[in-house]
Amino acid sequence: MPKLDIIHNAVKNAMIKDGWIITDDPYIIQYRRTILYADLGAERPIAIERDGQKLVVEVKSFLGTSKIQDLKEALGQYDIYRYLLEETAPDRKLYVAVSAIAFSSFFKQDVIQLILNKHQLPLIIVDTETEEITQWIN
Repeated sequence: MPKLDIIHNAVKNAMIKDGWIITDDPYIIQYRRTILYADLGAERPIAIERDGQKLVVEVKSFLGTSKIQDLKEALGQYDIYRYLLEETAPDRKLYVAVSAIAFSSFFKQDVIQLILNKHQLPLIIVDTETEEITQWIN
């Protein structure tokens, strides 16, 4: 299994605080003989479902030496997971969770906003200090 991202537990705790039940840690994506591991599977009790969705969340810290390289890898991983989830779990929506610090320092740059808008990357922004979700971007 892959190594957990440094902000994994903060994201997990923020999801729980926001009313999500963590169903899988990690979430296993199996397509035929291929097995991949997304970070979290989550859902809400029926009475309070968020748009009736079940989620798969991939956690990314963007702490590498090149944030652009981190973004390229995250976008590629997102695409692969999304394609496989469309086949194996079409009721689940895939999100990428990032820290509020990474979002404000990197994701707000014009060029990154252009890429994210073109790619339509759903994000969960998490304050890793308070372990709270600060924003959902669909």
